[in-house]
Amino acid sequence: MSRFVCVHGHFYQPPRENPWTGRVEPEASAAPFHDWNQRITAECYSPNAEAGNYARMSFNFGPTLLSWLEREAGPVFEAILAADRESRERFSGHVSAIAQAHSHMILPLANARDKRTQVRWGVLDFERRFGRVPEGMWLPETAVDLPTLEALAGQGMRFTILAPDQARAWRGNGESGWQEAPAAGLDTRRPYNVPLPSGRRIAVFFYDGPTAHAIAFGELARGGEALARRLTSLFTDSPEPQLAHAATDGETYGHHHRGGERVLAQAFGFLEAEGLARLTNYGEFLANNPLAFEAEIRENTSWSCAHGIGRWREACGCQTGEHPGWSQAWRAPLRQALDSLRDALALRFERDGEKLFRDPWAARDEALPVLSQPSAGDLERFFEGQALRPRDVSERRRALRLLEMQRYAMLMFASCGWFFDDPAGLETRQILRFAARAIELSDGEPGDPLEREFLTRLEAVRSNDPSAGSGRDIYEELKIEGLKIEGLKD
Repeated sequence: MSRFVCVHGHFYQPPRENPWTGRVEPEASAAPFHDWNQRITAECYSPNAEAGNYARMSFNFGPTLLSWLEREAGPVFEAILAADRESRERFSGHVSAIAQAHSHMILPLANARDKRTQVRWGVLDFERRFGRVPEGMWLPETAVDLPTLEALAGQGMRFTILAPDQARAWRGNGESGWQEAPAAGLDTRRPYNVPLPSGRRIAVFFYDGPTAHAIAFGELARGGEALARRLTSLFTDSPEPQLAHAATDGETYGHHHRGGERVLAQAFGFLEAEGLARLTNYGEFLANNPLAFEAEIRENTSWSCAHGIGRWREACGCQTGEHPGWSQAWRAPLRQALDSLRDALALRFERDGEKLFRDPWAARDEALPVLSQPSAGDLERFFEGQALRPRDVSERRRALRLLEMQRYAMLMFASCGWFFDDPAGLETRQILRFAARAIELSDGEPGDPLEREFLTRLEAVRSNDPSAGSGRDIYEELKIEGLKIEGLKD
C-alpha cells in the first residue's frame, strides 16, 4: 500500500478559569450548559471518544483544556488517554497524540525565553499525562518563525504541522537551487525537512489547504463516504508513498458541525472497508518514509490570518464577521501594554528569583510539575534541582509565588485575547484577569508604578461599545472582582 490518509484535529479551548478561584464561572452564551467547556465536551470531545475517532486520527489537546477535562470530565479524559494507547497498536508503535505549546501563545511574537518555556512546558505536560515523550508538537494557530522551530527541535520534536501557504520554497535533497512554492501551496503529499540556522532540522507536514477548508466549512454535510473520497482524490498515479492529510480545529467534528464526529468515523470505516488507503499518523509515516525533500518556511505566518500574524498585534482586517465596521485598533495598544508588563514582571522575577534559584529562568522552564497539583515528591525534586540552597517553608512559598506570577504572565498572551472583535469580549477580559493576577503575585506596593504604567497603556485600548469604555475600565472592574474574592479567602 502506497496510499495513506491522516486527519489531524487540533482540540483546544482557551483557559477559562478565574485566576483567583481556579474555577470556570457561568457563561450565559453557553446555555443551557454552565460554560463553554461543558458544552463543547458534550457536543464534541465526548462524542468523538464514543465514535472511536481519537485512536484512528492524529490529534493534539491544549494542555489547559486537558487540565479541565481531567478535573471536570474524567471519563472523557481517560478515554482520550486510552485511545492514544490503542493507536500505538494500530500504527506500529507510533501513537497519535502530539504535544502543543503550553498556553496557546503566538510564539513568533514571544521573546526567546517565553518560546523556550512554552515548548518545554508543552513537553512536560504531555509526558505527565501520556506517559511518554511526544514525537511532534502543534504550534498555536500554526504561527511560525525559525526561532520557534529551533525551540521545537531543541526539545527533541521531530515534526510539526503547517498550512501549505506557509512554505516559501522547496527542493530535493542534494539540489542547490530552491523552487518557489506556488501560491496554492506546494505538494502536500510528502513531508519536508526544514534546515535551521543552528544546523538542526525538523520535519514539516504541510496539510492540504482546500481539503481542510472544505471540511471546516461544509464538507461534513455530504457524509462519510464523500469525505473519504475527498481525501483520496488527492492521490496521483505515482507509485511513491503519498500522504493525503488535512488539519482542522477538532471542534469541527461535533461542535461546529453537529454529527461531524459520526461523519468522520464513517469516513474512516469506508476507507478501511474499501481498501482505498491505509490510515496512518504523522509519526508512523515519517518513520517509514525517508525525507527526500527540503522546504523553507514563510516566517511570521499562521493558518488563521491572511496577513501573517497581524491578527494578534494590529488592525490587519481579519475579524469574525459578526460585527461589520467594528475597529480592531485596540489590538496594537493591548499587545504593547502586555509586552511592557511582561518585561517589567521579568525584572522582578530575576531580582527576587536570584535569591532563591540557581538560575531563575532555568527553574521556570522546569516548574510546570509544581504549578499543577504537585505531590510532595514533585516539590522535593524541583527544589533539590533548582534551589540555590535548602529552603524553609516560607522561602518555598515565595519561590512558588514567583513562578505562579510567571505562569500568569504567559497565560495573559493566550491568542484568543486578540482573535475576536472587541476587548470587552469574554476572551480579552480573561487575559486581562491573568494580567491582574500576575501583578498581584509580584508583591508590588499599593500604587505600584508597574501597575500604574500598565493602566496608562490600557487607556488606548478602546472598546467599540462606548458603555464598556477602555481597557483600563475593563481591567479595573476585573481587579475589583479579584480583590473581593481574595478578601473572602482571608
